[in-house]
Amino acid sequence: MPVEPQRTMSEIVDFRKAKDRYFGGDEHSPLTPEQRKRFSGLRYFAENPKLQFLLGVDEFPKDGKDEIQMATSSGDTVAHVRWAKLNFEVDGVAVALTVYRDLERNEYFLPFMDATTGDESYADGRYLDLPATGDGRLVVDFNYAYNPYCAYNPDWSCPIAPSENRLPVAIKAGEKIYPDASH
Repeated sequence: MPVEPQRTMSEIVDFRKAKDRYFGGDEHSPLTPEQRKRFSGLRYFAENPKLQFLLGVDEFPKDGKDEIQMATSSGDTVAHVRWAKLNFEVDGVAVALTVYRDLERNEYFLPFMDATTGDESYADGRYLDLPATGDGRLVVDFNYAYNPYCAYNPDWSCPIAPSENRLPVAIKAGEKIYPDASH
């Protein structure tokens, strides 16, 4: 169920402006120097408060927290732990996503694909980093869904959303496909 926004829409606008400044002007940007010269901003879905959730976590039992090797865009794999399941509704449709823990940084990671994947959003899915609330819940705000760096430049290697995180509904929030990708 959607919750009262934890972040205001102006915070999202400010976040997106800062990200555009980074992508267009920082030498560590995932964009190539040629792309940065042409860069005029990332494309986003309109902010959507209905795709902002504060969700209880169905943590897997200790023996169910499997370490998996997530496939990457470069053909390698990267280890993650299947940590918990999130259950929620989008436009009246019950859906579920698996949250992973990054073994290197020990952070909550939510790669996903949805009905916009490959058309309006990046073909290998988008990501969300999930802030914990300290009370057993996670903030899942799809307005902050972002493309992995490999969506812009094939020199990056990025995890591909596992099949268990492919939603049948459209998540029309967050970043859209980048038309000037270096592929």
